[in-house]
Amino acid sequence: MKNILTLLFAFVGLSVTNAVFAQAVESSTYEKLMNMDGNQLTLLIIMGVILGVIILLLILIIYLMSFITAVFRKENPAMAAEPTWWESFKEKFITGDVAEEAVEKKEMTDHSYDGITELDNFMPPWLQYVFLITAVFGIGYFLNYSVLGYGKTGVEEYEEELRIEAIASEERKANAAAGIDETTVVFDESASALAGGKSIFEGNCAACHAIDGGGGVGPNLTDDYWIHGNSISDVFTVIKYGVVSKGMVPWEDQLSPEEIQQVASYILTLKGTSPANPKEPQGELVGGAPAVETPSESDSTAVE
Repeated sequence: MKNILTLLFAFVGLSVTNAVFAQAVESSTYEKLMNMDGNQLTLLIIMGVILGVIILLLILIIYLMSFITAVFRKENPAMAAEPTWWESFKEKFITGDVAEEAVEKKEMTDHSYDGITELDNFMPPWLQYVFLITAVFGIGYFLNYSVLGYGKTGVEEYEEELRIEAIASEERKANAAAGIDETTVVFDESASALAGGKSIFEGNCAACHAIDGGGGVGPNLTDDYWIHGNSISDVFTVIKYGVVSKGMVPWEDQLSPEEIQQVASYILTLKGTSPANPKEPQGELVGGAPAVETPSESDSTAVE
């Protein structure tokens, strides 16, 4: 009986210690639980139910043992004088043998100062076990973090969180870039985007539009005349789907949506520049003032 209770108490203590170690090693358990899918949560619930059933069975076993002990004590008068299992358990693990400890002299004669001695007061067993578990935990904690290096320090956990967030940020940017189309495209004037757009333009578009955008086979991209519009959405659409009738191929299979946005943004920065050999205007005047014609002398409607 005593052995069984001792093993049960040791099992509970070991479980608590393991739980503390698990909490110390892994601080993002709650986040992992939130990220679990339906199957993982179902498995976790089933394991929790099984653990609850085991605990209920242990409680039932303890109750049955108490009941059987009470029956034996009634049938055997010799057992009536013996302490119950609870009394033995309480004396061994909770209160201790107070009477025996009180009889012994507890003064520490080798520890005195000016005739003042310190009393070695009685420490209950449960407090001794807590102290022992704390000492063992402290040694294990020190070995785990300072000697073996398995556990992560606060700085290492912070750096790991930064690394995970950097990966997640890159994934969000990639998803956002993949979702760019003619309805969501924006003019990106950042230095990195314009540099990337310039590189794409010089490698793919300069053959038809000249390296300075002045035009060649394709129209001039530096003036105020545009065939298909000069908004970022219009330019993005032309690059993406091309103008097959004019000989411009679609680039949606060769450039990513983000790259098309970059080169479209770069093209809009060419407006107002001075190319070496500008091509004559093509298309409609967009965003500029129309030329003012001088009225002739025969025009009777002219205003002086």
